[in-house]
Amino acid sequence: MTIILAVPPPASAVTVTKKWWALGALVLAVLAVGVDGTVLSVALPTLSKALHASEPDLEWFSSGYFLVLAAAMLPAGLLGDRYGRKKVLVVSLALFGTGSVACAYSTSVAEFMAARVLVGLAGAGLIVMALSAVTVMFTKAERPKAVGLMSAATFLAFPIGPILGGWLLTNYWWGWVFLLNVPVIALGLVAVVALMPESRAAERPSLDVVGVVASAAGLVAVTYGLIKAGQDGWGDPGALALIAAGLVLLVVFFAWERRLTRQPGGQPLVDVNLFASASFTWGVVLAVVPVLAMLGILFTMPQYFQGVLGTSAMGSGVRLLPLVAGLMIGALPAAKVVQVVGAKVAVTAGFVLLAIGLFVGALTSVGSSGLFVASWMVVAGMGTGIAMATAMSAALVQLSEEKSGVGAAVLQAVNKTGGPFGIAVLGSVLSAGYLGRVDLSGLSPAAAAAARQSVFGGVAVARKTHSALLLKSVDGAFVHGMDLALVVSAGIAIVGAVLTVIFLPKVNAPAKETVKPGGHKVGEVVGRRPAAVGHAA
Repeated sequence: MTIILAVPPPASAVTVTKKWWALGALVLAVLAVGVDGTVLSVALPTLSKALHASEPDLEWFSSGYFLVLAAAMLPAGLLGDRYGRKKVLVVSLALFGTGSVACAYSTSVAEFMAARVLVGLAGAGLIVMALSAVTVMFTKAERPKAVGLMSAATFLAFPIGPILGGWLLTNYWWGWVFLLNVPVIALGLVAVVALMPESRAAERPSLDVVGVVASAAGLVAVTYGLIKAGQDGWGDPGALALIAAGLVLLVVFFAWERRLTRQPGGQPLVDVNLFASASFTWGVVLAVVPVLAMLGILFTMPQYFQGVLGTSAMGSGVRLLPLVAGLMIGALPAAKVVQVVGAKVAVTAGFVLLAIGLFVGALTSVGSSGLFVASWMVVAGMGTGIAMATAMSAALVQLSEEKSGVGAAVLQAVNKTGGPFGIAVLGSVLSAGYLGRVDLSGLSPAAAAAARQSVFGGVAVARKTHSALLLKSVDGAFVHGMDLALVVSAGIAIVGAVLTVIFLPKVNAPAKETVKPGGHKVGEVVGRRPAAVGHAA
């Protein structure tokens, strides 16, 4: 007599075809969030005129969005686990569409800021629930491929935003750059309602008020401090005070979560036992490293294209397409790569490839050909795609359905905080390299101050004074600073490779699952008690 443990599929189980179509809806939602962020940078000059916005107002249009995004990440994960991930995702989609419409029809700075806050709240729910849904819908073996598709959508937003935004701003009313989100969100909403299964934690987590407040305040303080450091320099006392205060709050947060985790019946916002898994912990850490390294390209190259080469924002977006192509080439087959060589080797290889691309990119000069730039960006994109998709799936593979919401929120919170940090660091490197080389002798104090601000300021002063020598100096100085930033980014990628070799477990692939006819899995399912035991002769 053979005993077979037949475990019925969870309520969230869906057919193979249906769940991949559901993933398509999630990819659309993530793409809309990404495009909204990138298109804003293109629209800022127009918004300045249309809304009579000052320079600080324009900074807050971007900063306010990221601060709300940071604050809402972990609460969004909790809401999904407690009330249902599909419900939170549907509400987030609806709010995102509403906020986009409100942005388009804003008539004042206050109205636009309120709309951006709404979009930020909705964006947090979208990003976290989309990643949580991957954990719920897909098997551990399928997650690298699903994560690769979502990563591709995220990076596809970088060229699409400027391309679409530049075209719309050139030909139509500025509000259309925000209204373009609406049909994408509407399509995603219909697909999510029709295709995505509902899921939530079997035991609803309680509302950890202390954890929510401490995590939100800490992430906001750190994020805003990093934004200020990027704008005002690392010597700014206000920026350093904010970063320090935020880190203290985050330490308090984790101490509180640890206490709740150890208490009988305690229900923390984040179960610190998640970090007992080296695969989860280092997957979370290593997933942010490619973001930091890639910012060397995403932060510097649009300035190079527009400031040095003189292209438009739309043309800059087109020139970023090789980077996205490389990302897709690396991310989409990540699942097969992991099956062949394992996650440890795949992530390491991705970081090495990324470092090679960035080191070659650091050889870029004022007169470099478009083919040269496109070639090294493809290589860097491939490395990023492999490393990021595999590292994220290494973290997700350890998440149970019970903890998928908060676990995905932790991953995204770390990931999104890395953006301002990378910009602050690389912005400082770029600025130091630029100011160390640019020759401003003979300029008036006002003109020199304008030229020091950025490559765009320097180019404007050179054209106004009709100085070919100054223009050559500005271009050369910026490219020098850009190359230094790319070298630092390559160093970050090398650090990622070293950390992967030392800390990421060699074996983090799931055990093979045998599926009986009818869709039932045979064998042990960790963290879930078999619902029925049958006997067969």
